[in-house]
Amino acid sequence: MSDPLIMQAMARLVPHGARVLDLGCGDGALLAYLQQHKGCTGYGVELDDANVHACVQRGVNVIQLNLDEGLSLFADQSFDVVLQIDTLQHLRNAETMLRETVRVGRVGIVAFPNFAHGFNRLSVLQGRMPVTKRLPYQWYDTPNIRVGTYADFGDLARKNQLRIMDAFGLQQGQEVRWMPNLMAGTAVYKLQRS
Repeated sequence: MSDPLIMQAMARLVPHGARVLDLGCGDGALLAYLQQHKGCTGYGVELDDANVHACVQRGVNVIQLNLDEGLSLFADQSFDVVLQIDTLQHLRNAETMLRETVRVGRVGIVAFPNFAHGFNRLSVLQGRMPVTKRLPYQWYDTPNIRVGTYADFGDLARKNQLRIMDAFGLQQGQEVRWMPNLMAGTAVYKLQRS
């Protein structure tokens, strides 16, 4: 996770001492932060070799796994919190992984770039795909295989009968609770099974 403001915002949602599974943990920065500042334990899940190595260098327990293959190696409710930060938009079967997130964890926290943010809408109105700090790639080289909005994700959670415990946006590290679909570059949802 490269944005320290988003990392700190996510850490605020994780209880002290929680057992955490971080899906698509990247270089392990968030999990290392949670271990150091919140006394958390747990694992990261990552596919990329360089990121797995970076996790090990940070002292983060990491499992190398393709998330598109699911989380069958984890039992129900194995973790207090399952994080899916900037991962959903890279997955082939996002809906299945969303259900797996709340199966494996008592609580799931999902965050992703909100394509409906006002700047993004303006870019599309001007005939261009947006390029921002949260969506830093050109349309032709993006690792994102899908784009979603704050509002779309709420619909997906309800379709899958998930309880939305909290939902808000983030913009420059600050919580956005008024019109987050328009005003926030990042969508954040805290969920659990109904």
